[in-house]
Formats: sequence, C-alpha cells, structure tokens
Amino acid sequence: MGEAEALVDGFEVVLLDLDGTVYAGGRPVAGAAEGVRACRERGVPVLFVTNNASLPPEDVAEHLARTGVAASPHEVRTSSQAGARLVREHVGEGARVLVVGGPGVPAACEQVGLVPVTSADDEPVAVLQGFGPDVGWAQLTEAALAIRGGALWVATNVDTVLARERGLALGNGSLVAAVRTATGAEPLVAGKPERPLLETAAEGRRALVVGDRLDTDIAGARATGAASLWVCTGVDTVASVLAAVPEQRPDHLGADLGALHEPAARVIADDEGWRCGDAVVRRDGERLVAREGGTPLDLLRAACAARWDLGEVEVSATLLERLAPLDAR
Repeated sequence: MGEAEALVDGFEVVLLDLDGTVYAGGRPVAGAAEGVRACRERGVPVLFVTNNASLPPEDVAEHLARTGVAASPHEVRTSSQAGARLVREHVGEGARVLVVGGPGVPAACEQVGLVPVTSADDEPVAVLQGFGPDVGWAQLTEAALAIRGGALWVATNVDTVLARERGLALGNGSLVAAVRTATGAEPLVAGKPERPLLETAAEGRRALVVGDRLDTDIAGARATGAASLWVCTGVDTVASVLAAVPEQRPDHLGADLGALHEPAARVIADDEGWRCGDAVVRRDGERLVAREGGTPLDLLRAACAARWDLGEVEVSATLLERLAPLDAR
C-alpha cells in the first residue's frame, strides 16, 4: 500500500500564521518546524502570513530561523505590506503617510513608493497604523491629529491581543481602539480577517490557511474562500472553537502543524452520534456526552461537528474534562 495522502497534499500553497502558530514571541511552537519541513518535502510551498506589522520580512525570516524554522524573506507576507498597498491604492505613489508602529511599517511604505513621516505637521494624506512594542502616547497622538485633519486611516490589523511567552499581550487592535476613541473614525483594515493580505499571498492558488485565531485566521480564510486549519497552540481555546459562529468555523482541526502531514480527519454522523476515529459524541437530552475511547483531538472534532449541527446544546462537564489536555499545550 502507498503512503496515505496528507492534508497538505490537497492544496497548492499553505498560508501560515506566525504568532501562536509557528512561535509565541521567542519560543518555538511544538511541531512547527516539522510541519513546515514536511510541506516542503511534499512540494507544497509555504508562505508565512502575519498580521504582526512590526518587522520587515527580512527580520521576520531571521526570527523564524532563531525559532528553528528556515525561511527566506520572499516567503514572508506581512500586514504592513498589505496596508501600504491599500494606502497607495487610495492616495497614489509618492504620498506622505504618517506611520505608526515598528520598523516594518515605514519599510513597507517605502517599498511601494510612499513617503513615511512621523508628525501630523508634515501634512500626511494618510495614516498607516501597525503594531510596535514601543508604540506609545506620542505616536498615537500624531495619528489622531492627522486623522482629525482629514487623513485616510488604514490599520494593518485589529488583533486585540498577541500570543507571547508569558501569555496574551496587547495587540494592534487595542492601540487602534485608542485612536478610534480619540477620533470617532473607523479605519480601513488590510490584515486578516479582511481580504487584502490573504488574497495577495494566495495569488489565485488553492490555499490552506493555518492559524490559532478564529476571528482572524479562520474568518479570513472563509472570507476569501480558502480552506482552513485551526491549531490549538495559541489564542483560542477548546471552548472558543466549540462555540464558533459559522463564519469562524474551521474546515480542519489540529493539535499543531503536524496535522499538515497527517491524513485529513473525517467526522461521520450516524445513528450512534458523531464519530471521528474511535471517538463518538452523542446527544443525551440537552447535553453532548462522549463514549469511552478516542483521542482528545478526535473528541474535539466530533464534538464540534455535533454542536455546529445542533446549535446551542450544552457540552457535558465530563466531555470538557477529556478535552482539557488540548488547552494545556
């Protein structure tokens, strides 16, 4: 018998999220390096598509290498790049743009022929706001002044939190919220879940989007018509995915990027309930319960299929206990 087809074999490109999927700050995520390597060995290209706008692609590639994942800058797509292109579409090449964020933001503007500035007194026609760990009151105030003066406002992304070694830290969306409060304005958004970043990366190819966040990675995949794989290594939890609204429901669930080189799991609904491998979940009155057997991941797959089919049905405490190891990753 030949080798079983892996999940990744059904796609022409894999679009990988970074924070919480490949690494968490400076810490590598388990299974990431092996998953990326397996894709390349099977001839499926990998692109690293991140909402984190703070670094240019060269620095992102270096950071990936430090976490054990080999990558070149041309394999990196950032929300700064998507944001800069979106700004240029609206205001044209050569325009002054007030930049907020790390070095990736002005670098992306320069790459597409925009002129980055840092003061509202420089009469910018647009503001491009991205994440940077040193962003503070001064930069946010300049952005607010420019926006109140009529400048176009583009946010690279609106992720409220970022996965870091110590836990969840403030993301760009939390900083965008401060400017929104100060101006009453609403930005255009370039990153996930909006379409510009993922569509540009996919280039019309059959893509699998992989990430840890339902509201950005998975919602972005659904918005662009791409398939998606959610991994339980970052922000969202078992409870989150069980309760996911239709536009945030992934096509596949994995423990980590190792799922890319495993056969795609199937859930079958029959008279006994919802079955995945040896895991069986069934409805018992107003609750979902599980039969003995099955891995936590297969139980989650079966439980998600059941809950998404049935709607607001309670998940029993015993079943949640059996799913708890997935949240401990």
